Amino acid sequence: MSPKNALLPLAVAVVCVTGAQAQCLSDAQVAELARHYTERTPAPNFEPPTDEEGACTRAKFNALLAQKLGKVVGYKAGLTNPAVQKRFNTDKPVWGKLYEGMVQPNGYTVEATFGARPLFEADMLVRVKSAAINHARTPMEVLESVDQIIPFIELPDLLVQAPPKLNGPGVAAINVGARLGVAGEPIAVPRTRGERYAMLDALARMTVQVTDHSGAALATGTGSDILGHPLNAVTWIAEALQKEQLGLQPGDLVSLGSFSPLMPPRAGLSATVTYLGLPGAQPVRVNFK
Repeated sequence: MSPKNALLPLAVAVVCVTGAQAQCLSDAQVAELARHYTERTPAPNFEPPTDEEGACTRAKFNALLAQKLGKVVGYKAGLTNPAVQKRFNTDKPVWGKLYEGMVQPNGYTVEATFGARPLFEADMLVRVKSAAINHARTPMEVLESVDQIIPFIELPDLLVQAPPKLNGPGVAAINVGARLGVAGEPIAVPRTRGERYAMLDALARMTVQVTDHSGAALATGTGSDILGHPLNAVTWIAEALQKEQLGLQPGDLVSLGSFSPLMPPRAGLSATVTYLGLPGAQPVRVNFK
């Protein structure tokens, strides 16, 4: 056997071992994840999956969540901020489903222990106006297919015992930690093209500030921190959903991702997110008890 051919069995063995390290979680494992989600207790970590394995596990997990949470009201893009991507050792976003009852009104008060591994972050929603959004490829095409921009504080739950061990597909597998969120006053998308260009510019340039009840700064970000422009998250998720024979529908909400680091809540904290430089944007607040 030549030296080159002698390496073939070793290469095959390495591929087999590597492939065996992770796989789509079994029905029993996913049922256990769902149980921990319902009970708000940390679930055991699983081996870091591939993209395909993460998508397979997410589908199983969502099927169980739907039995308890009901109607899908939209989708969330996660890991759209390069700083957050780095935390989970990935270079691309992931997506999950939003269910009825997850989006709460401005000023909502919730227990600081609302999840197994609760966090909060500065985010933003858009509301879909037209199914044409599924073919949008630019921020302007997105803006033409939505009717509202909505300030939003997301309250994700990373669910597992050791969240830092999750990789990108692992975050996808747990439905991107979708648990709760607080929506502020919607901003109507303007009618004229000139006004829409001004809104697009403002969305990219705005400064997003997170402050506590005393006004002290907790975090700061900019609109362009999300994929260069926050509405690029919508074009990404539309393409990703099409690959799985899904699509955005009128009335759906889309969460764009994080303008801030993921932060842990604590009892007694009130967090306010302000969108400086975005005309018409009112602050949105959540209270932890």
